[in-house]
Amino acid sequence: MGGIVRDIFTMGARPIASLNSLRFGELDDERVRELFAGVVAGIAGYGNCLGIPTVGGEVYFHPCYRGNPLVNAMCVGLVKQDEIALAVASDIDSPIMIVGAKTGRDGIHGATFASEELSEASADKRPSVQVGDPFMEKLLIEACLELIAEDLVAGMQDLGAAGLTSSMAECAAKKGRGVEVDVLKVPRRELGMTPYEVMLSESQERMLIVPRSGCERRIEEIFDKWGLDATVIGRVTGDGMFRVYEGENLVGEVPVAALTDDCPVYRRQGEEPPYYKELKSMDLTNLPQLDPLESLKRLLGSPVIASKKWVYTQYDHQVMINTVTVPGREMQPF
Repeated sequence: MGGIVRDIFTMGARPIASLNSLRFGELDDERVRELFAGVVAGIAGYGNCLGIPTVGGEVYFHPCYRGNPLVNAMCVGLVKQDEIALAVASDIDSPIMIVGAKTGRDGIHGATFASEELSEASADKRPSVQVGDPFMEKLLIEACLELIAEDLVAGMQDLGAAGLTSSMAECAAKKGRGVEVDVLKVPRRELGMTPYEVMLSESQERMLIVPRSGCERRIEEIFDKWGLDATVIGRVTGDGMFRVYEGENLVGEVPVAALTDDCPVYRRQGEEPPYYKELKSMDLTNLPQLDPLESLKRLLGSPVIASKKWVYTQYDHQVMINTVTVPGREMQPF
């Protein structure tokens, strides 16, 4: 939830609504029911505290999602086209700042964890799960939108999967630039973190900012007002290299392009499953005769079709008082 909201306000847009599309295995499985309840509670807990209404969504159940549920989240925002902020590090020697929350060990390898099949052993990988703080996210929204309103930012990017590594590489790659970062300057909330951990942490409520020339002090003032960190941790270079320092020591060096444009592309082989072939060849003229009323009851009793009231009543869909059609109700004429 935090990540998809940051994707919106990093462009200078104010988030106004969120939605979700969820896929789970069949509900007769106890583990599936546990995951279903946990996902819904997580979406509700973060979104409700952040003050952005969840205005719509869907839930679907199928055996293929038993081991690995699919959670799609979406955020919608409003911005004027000529005020959109870009995630670009263009000018050589521009400072690079990290703003928002302090960095911890949570979320390391989080993107990998999100694609794994879940089991009882997954509980041992809890450090891979990011720890979200929606109240800090709300402060980050207001601070970042204030920066953009004052035109203090040349580039801004959310710290998502792979944390500083991916966000800095992506910003630099768009203009063929390089970057340097000193991990000792990154504000932390845990002791003894290695450069590897700092660069891969996916701690939430953080943003990467490339300020306009001479605007660093004003940016620090704004974030201090909102009770958040804003620290210069590196600079943009012109040689296309990504260098990681720990103080004076160079601890990592790789071409930026190796992390972006030159990454390998996996092309998976697709195969039509037997059940799909069978269904496509079904003769619809010889369907069995069934009692219409009994068939209707069976359909309405399916979790895929049945009422989702248990889900949407956990979401605040009227915060900000802009929602015209609330979940579970038809639109009423004005």
